[in-house]
Amino acid sequence: MIKIGILGDIGSGKSYVARKFGYPVFNADYEVAKLYQLDKKFFNQLKKSLPKYIFSFPIEKKEISNAILAEKNNLNKIVKPVHIEVRKKMHLFLKKHKKKKIVILDVPLLLENKLNMKKDILVFIQSKQSDILKRLKKRKNFNQKMLKKFKNIQYPLKYKKKKSNFIIRNDFTKKTVNDGITNILKEIT
Repeated sequence: MIKIGILGDIGSGKSYVARKFGYPVFNADYEVAKLYQLDKKFFNQLKKSLPKYIFSFPIEKKEISNAILAEKNNLNKIVKPVHIEVRKKMHLFLKKHKKKKIVILDVPLLLENKLNMKKDILVFIQSKQSDILKRLKKRKNFNQKMLKKFKNIQYPLKYKKKKSNFIIRNDFTKKTVNDGITNILKEIT
């Protein structure tokens, strides 16, 4: 099985590109959303570590945001248990798809959490900062301070780009993304 990890900036179109490969995708953001919505045990764990901020089940994004913005170390109190659960879900995903030729890992902190193996193929999604910001501002819960906090826990983009085997320039048109994917698949299969 070939594992392709998708790297890039927040809002660069990683999930879009991941889906366009046409292979099973493990989407960490989707798994986190499910955790917040469906996992009562996880809710109790977060409520215990952040009693001033986490009140309702399913967990509301607003409560998570308030906790992160209120105190510096709250982000770690959230990120640590989230990553433990995401890692478990990813292992289940890989087990389920072990007979597949290729799987795609859409995990924002793939390198930071050492979720990739040396032989995995890393694809960096490169987009113009102006395009990214335009897209992010359209998001319902866009918050500049939150964006900065999340960027602070990520490796620099230059590092991620250097670690990548391939770069897809995403100008948010189907053609450039499809061409990039086609070239990568030709080279690796």
